[in-house]
Amino acid sequence: MPELRVRETWEVVNWPVSWSAIWIGALAALALGLTFGLIGTAVGAYEQMHIASWRKFHMLALVWSVCGSFFAFVVGGWVAGKVLGARHAETSILHAVVAWLVTVPMFLVLAAFGSAGYFGVWYGGLAGTPVWVTPVAVDPQIALALARNGALGAVAALLLGLVGSVIGGWLASGEPMAFSYYRTRTALAGG
Repeated sequence: MPELRVRETWEVVNWPVSWSAIWIGALAALALGLTFGLIGTAVGAYEQMHIASWRKFHMLALVWSVCGSFFAFVVGGWVAGKVLGARHAETSILHAVVAWLVTVPMFLVLAAFGSAGYFGVWYGGLAGTPVWVTPVAVDPQIALALARNGALGAVAALLLGLVGSVIGGWLASGEPMAFSYYRTRTALAGG
């Protein structure tokens, strides 16, 4: 009996990455996030700059923080996808998410310089006390609550931004935002 040999071949299919689209989307999200943060400060949504207690955190500040972090990245993802000009949602979403990834270190650098508060209360939890600030004696329980609440707010803002960038990238592609569309996309395209 002849020996049967199976030969596997691997084909690498890469997605081209447009760094121009990614950087423009990241800068758009950063600019809109700053705008939302400054407007929130100007209208008095952020009366307290630290979240000492979630019970004392005003509803207006919560709504403004959620909407600001979400819509800033919806616009950033949309801009990245539109600059890319992709017609498929997957490629556009990839660029929107990479734009979000590029903004995370930017937020960390801005937080290290002490300017994360301009983006709203939630992003203030990305950094502790800057090196050049003299620490004030604070009750350890209050300091722990501030650190926990700040970290929770920062995580929520970052995750809302990620979801917003995915939706923005999907919107930029022009494809219908329905999961059932992907089952029929190849049939509609003729292959």
